[in-house]
Amino acid sequence: MTTQAARRIVVGTDGSEHSLSAIRWALQEASLRNVPVDVIHSWHFTPMVDPMGIAIIPPTSEMQAAAKFVLDGVMKKVERDRGGVQVNEIVAQGSPATMLMQAAKDAEMVVVGRRGHGGFVGLLLGSVATQVVHHAPCPVVVVSAKP
Repeated sequence: MTTQAARRIVVGTDGSEHSLSAIRWALQEASLRNVPVDVIHSWHFTPMVDPMGIAIIPPTSEMQAAAKFVLDGVMKKVERDRGGVQVNEIVAQGSPATMLMQAAKDAEMVVVGRRGHGGFVGLLLGSVATQVVHHAPCPVVVVSAKP
């Protein structure tokens, strides 16, 4: 027995121009397909350990609130591109690539920006996009920011 993909598109955002373009592309595609879009912003904190061996871990509630703030800002920037598309805004705790691939398990497709806020400006494809392209359980669309 095969499981049919849920009728939805998953898109990841980190607030970068490439991820905003990815959301806009996903919204246009969702409008054509008449499906909802799950917009996911995830956060992941690697504990820092000082020389005394004490881990510095901010409260989860503060990290969740900060991530929600970022997602709210992103959604304001794409509000007029939304059209009549149903959008599910999701803040997830975990690495971005992992969270996107988990969400995409039963999606029609996953959409990512070509690169995000990562530190290596010269990369053609960012680390999250690379991981999703190679490991996603569904078709992947990689969107570049508008020139």
